[in-house]
Amino acid sequence: MEPVIQHLHTHFLFAFAVDRSEVLEHHGPVWHGRYWIDGLDDWINAHHVQDSPVATHIGRWQRASYTQFDLESPAYQDMIFFHPFVRRIFFDTAGVGASDNEVEALLRCYHIPLSDKNKLFFSAEDSRGREAELEVTDLRLFLFANGIGILAIGVEAFDLPAEQALWINEMMRKVYPSSGRQLREGRSPSRVALSVETAYGRTQVIESTFEGSAMIGFLPPVSSLVTSLLYFADYRRSEYEPVLDERMIVYSYLAVDPKSVPENYHKTEEYDVLFSRALYVDHAGDDYRYARGFTKRLMEHQVYRRWSHQGTLYGFTSYSNVTMCFGTFDCDDHQLSEGFLIHRMFDSRYYLMAIIALFYRATLLDFSESVALVSRRLYVDFQDGRLSDLNILRTNGLRYEFLVFSNYWHFDELANKDEESEHFRMLSGAYDITSMKVEVEREIDKLNSSLTEYYTARNTLAVNRLAFVSTILGAGAVVTGFFGMNFAHVFEKIFFQPMPDTLWIHWAAIMAVGGFCLFALGITLFLFARNWQDYKSVLRGGQEVAPGVSRKLGRNSGKS
Repeated sequence: MEPVIQHLHTHFLFAFAVDRSEVLEHHGPVWHGRYWIDGLDDWINAHHVQDSPVATHIGRWQRASYTQFDLESPAYQDMIFFHPFVRRIFFDTAGVGASDNEVEALLRCYHIPLSDKNKLFFSAEDSRGREAELEVTDLRLFLFANGIGILAIGVEAFDLPAEQALWINEMMRKVYPSSGRQLREGRSPSRVALSVETAYGRTQVIESTFEGSAMIGFLPPVSSLVTSLLYFADYRRSEYEPVLDERMIVYSYLAVDPKSVPENYHKTEEYDVLFSRALYVDHAGDDYRYARGFTKRLMEHQVYRRWSHQGTLYGFTSYSNVTMCFGTFDCDDHQLSEGFLIHRMFDSRYYLMAIIALFYRATLLDFSESVALVSRRLYVDFQDGRLSDLNILRTNGLRYEFLVFSNYWHFDELANKDEESEHFRMLSGAYDITSMKVEVEREIDKLNSSLTEYYTARNTLAVNRLAFVSTILGAGAVVTGFFGMNFAHVFEKIFFQPMPDTLWIHWAAIMAVGGFCLFALGITLFLFARNWQDYKSVLRGGQEVAPGVSRKLGRNSGKS
């Protein structure tokens, strides 16, 4: 008897990094005199509807701030489980914290409203003839002040075989094939599409077949499903790039129908096998996908079993976050008439925790790339024997960005309740956030140490130059001062009032003193000209804004 998934609800999460320098180059007026976060709304709204099939047929991205905070509001129920500092930082709110002394949260949340009259469907098929179509019930977009973004595509289906549910999670998460073999072997969808169903019929909005796919510079050929939804940014101009691999993160809820399986199925190893297939985003099978002993040991650290006696399992890997339960039921005092508790938690607090953890992972991966790019620039500068001011500013900007992430964004604990804290610790462990953060911090500290050594060496040279110039000018001052003193008698007669027989001494003294003065001034001017780069920034008087780091020129983190 094949298990039936009573309710499948999956959010496919696509993490990307915006190249702010590239965006500012093409949309600079949007940010004129403003910080990056303040111009996001206008950037998204600056595109004409006719330029995008998504905006034309589905709708435009709209700001989705929390505005109501009463007891029954989604904002209250989402925010109340988190620490107060998390509420201030990770929730896009309007009407709260708007005083002069409190800065608005450094993220923006958007959604495309979907109506029952105009239903949106996500379909996929592979070369083996397998296909599926699900209704898209949620489209959300999170943009953060550090340039990281997360696109979330939520789909739902009811009463479908477990084999099909697993295929859906496995295939629909692919945003580009890793090779042509994946397409030929049916390991990646050969076609994905979005279509809208109205009272007048079905309209296909987006279709991607991956035919003729090729890299765009260093970037992979991301599905038009993603690029069309991110219509406000130009992927071909490298205005953003995916942070992860060819797969979106699978954040999924699967409720097994108890009527489709034997009694006490949730207490059997077959149930663990089914969960392992969902957790590791594999196709259906009678046994574990990998070696039995290996998989069981792995699942000991990746599966949360507090509620396993009721058939509820939670699992976390670096590419999936899965909730599986056994039917729907009253959870102790939580009545089913109020909505099924496990699904409600999946779609609220655990969803927000998944977004935050993915933001951490995407940011740290982006930092790793940025550190490598800055190091490459510094390596080239060191070969020339001098660091450019721009690359020094980039390095300092990178240090500042990491300081903000470490001190403002990052928290080891988001909530003080045991279950939520345990979930987040396991999710952070699956993403390896702590060790990644430590490694990035170590790399940035090494960059800082190299700059400190460079500055120390340059300062030593500058002090030595100053001492040398001071000695020369000081000697010149002594010589000219000596002749400026009012010595009388023989000295005056020889040097200042010479007789014909001592006139040659008078001119020789003038020439010697004049030559020494010219030498002192000349060597001073030579040292200034030779080391002009060291003095140019001092004479300018202003301080440049650190441009940060980008794949091409410089990711601007300040005002335009």
